[in-house]
Amino acid sequence: MSGSMEKTIDIDKILRSKMGEKAKWVPRCLVSWLKHIVHEDEVNRFLWESREKVGTEWLTECVKYLKMNVTIEGEENLPDKNDGKLYTFVSNHPLGGEDGVCLGSIIGRHYDGKFRYLVNDLLLSLPGLRPVSIGINKTGKQSRDFPRMVEAGFRSDNHMLMFPAGLNSRMIDGKIHDLPWRKTFITKSVEYQRDVVPIYFSGRNSKRFYRIAKWQKKLGLKINLAMLFLVDEMYENVGKNFRVVVGKPIPWQTFDKSRTPMEWAKFVEDKVYEQAGPASERGE
Repeated sequence: MSGSMEKTIDIDKILRSKMGEKAKWVPRCLVSWLKHIVHEDEVNRFLWESREKVGTEWLTECVKYLKMNVTIEGEENLPDKNDGKLYTFVSNHPLGGEDGVCLGSIIGRHYDGKFRYLVNDLLLSLPGLRPVSIGINKTGKQSRDFPRMVEAGFRSDNHMLMFPAGLNSRMIDGKIHDLPWRKTFITKSVEYQRDVVPIYFSGRNSKRFYRIAKWQKKLGLKINLAMLFLVDEMYENVGKNFRVVVGKPIPWQTFDKSRTPMEWAKFVEDKVYEQAGPASERGE
């Protein structure tokens, strides 16, 4: 990589920050492998070349860079940007990278950039993503601030784009499916009277990814090893076709006391997959 480029992603620096002096004992072959699996050079080159772009413009540049061929169905279901209302957009999370940037580009372009993600705080290191993100670290020292950060997002004058499963999809009973959706988007949408727009995003990662995720769960590992491979999975998906299905908004009044918030979350999760048609059409 050219010496004039600044490195946003620096594995050596990350290891030193996490391990201090012990970092020098990490085998160089392991360090080289880590740089390869996260595509350090390629990612830094893209981040440098797109450094003048932020928010929606940067997300759209990501879609172009990844050569995503996207078909949108039900685009007419996206509420009018001038209707004076705020919405919660929720989607399944099959990929862990492309789905996020693509939906951010779609929502951002439709609503003139007035939306926010709830994202893992590690992603705040990406300058182009930072302006449209609220960083969440529910297992680290920021965990006590999670409710406050979510509250700030819903109290703002921005639409919210959320992946209620938290992690990206896993192989479950032979099908690519999200882990159970969490209830936060239900409780906050009711509290702030935001209708919920369900969105389905097609796609899958490699068999390798699902094997790693499976063994990680079996071994009870707290470290999310599967997440380490998500950048490599993103590059494996370059140039592929993706299908986005936007459903009709669900009025917030729907989520009444007849079901618990968790049950309503499952209701919306099921609706997302149902609106995409049979599994054969979902690419599962």
